[in-house]
Amino acid sequence: MTATSQIPRATARLVLFGVLGLNLLFVWVMFFTADVPQKNVLITIGRFLGLHVALVMIFQLVLIARLPWLDRRLGMDQLTTIHRWTGFTLFWTLLAHVAFIVTGFAQLDGNPVPVQIVSLAGSFPVLLGMIAFLIVGLVTVVSARYARRRLSYETWHAIHLLLYLVIVLALIHQMFEITTFTASSLSRAYWWLLWTLAIAALLIGRIGMPLVRNARHRFRVAAVVPEADDVVSVHVTGRHLDKLPALAGQFMLWRFPGHNAWWQVNPWSLSAAPNGVSLRLTAKAIGRTSTGLRDLPVGARVFAEGPYGALTSLARTRPASLLIAGGIGITPIRALLEDLTGPMTVLYRVPTMGQAVLVAELRALAGMRNAELHVLTGRTGEGSPPNQPFAPANLGRLVPDIRDRDIFICGPEALTVAVLKALGELGVPRTQIHAERFRLAG
Repeated sequence: MTATSQIPRATARLVLFGVLGLNLLFVWVMFFTADVPQKNVLITIGRFLGLHVALVMIFQLVLIARLPWLDRRLGMDQLTTIHRWTGFTLFWTLLAHVAFIVTGFAQLDGNPVPVQIVSLAGSFPVLLGMIAFLIVGLVTVVSARYARRRLSYETWHAIHLLLYLVIVLALIHQMFEITTFTASSLSRAYWWLLWTLAIAALLIGRIGMPLVRNARHRFRVAAVVPEADDVVSVHVTGRHLDKLPALAGQFMLWRFPGHNAWWQVNPWSLSAAPNGVSLRLTAKAIGRTSTGLRDLPVGARVFAEGPYGALTSLARTRPASLLIAGGIGITPIRALLEDLTGPMTVLYRVPTMGQAVLVAELRALAGMRNAELHVLTGRTGEGSPPNQPFAPANLGRLVPDIRDRDIFICGPEALTVAVLKALGELGVPRTQIHAERFRLAG
């Protein structure tokens, strides 16, 4: 395997940001060549920023559409990182748009800013735009790290869903904005085409494709197997599973009708390589949904979205691999151990051997694949010298040729951060590092 396998990832980035750049350039050309009377400089700047607000919103729709072509090359983690920063860009651009428009009209009409806000709110399309701005502000606040850590995923996700209302409000606001978006027939056609394509991508990726796949495969629970007191595996069967484009290392979004509400979805990895006959997920009892999995009856319906994620063999750049897992993060790593070829070493971090999930399977697979398996136990920092399994020196000792391997990582955030820091100090090229953090775009 050579570095040419990085071409799909680089191509995806080039396409994603290249298309964005071309559209940005086109928007600038249309704006500066439009024959539209300008009332004053502040309003002109505000309207210019408004075009960027629309373009950023359309870009966000593409990022959260979960398009397979992008997901397989970039992965949900990278798409979510881009989505997060695009969201903050949207907020600040929208804030600047509102500030310039309001102060511009206040200057034009000779009103104080508060009076001008009330005056502008008297226009229905402008009022809708103001409501959209407030919703974006709310979502931005709850998405900040300080607030996000203090909210349950369900609460954060419910608030996040309000952004779909923002799309509707933005479309109505844009429809009545006759001086910028509809300055010419070309401008009008361009914006409606862009919105249509983005919304179509969202509907196909988030609704159409999952519905078609579930109708085709008819997923059902085939067996429920307790792996430990707080860990359970669910085997899922269905029709034509050999046609499901799932790869070892990927995850799916799982819903169990009748077991949890439709809006409650859990990203669980495939804990065994797909074989065309069945799928297996393995989950630790953390929340109500995962705790209740062991009570699922055989034959129960399953609604699954995906597969998603780029923690797969497609990301490889080197013949040898190092697989690092922590806790229940062993599930995609176990599947990869079954799928990858070449020299492999597995580092599995758990506090005690009793918490090593699927360890018997790992040992059997390691023996079959001629791979090294190291189960790293003990409390971090304990003992003398302190137990630091992912310190650069310890990683270098366990895997002397670590710079010549692809590294696949899945585990708690603290473990992932520690490993990434150590790999950086060891000089492992970033293109050889592949991590799954289960961060969902939208």
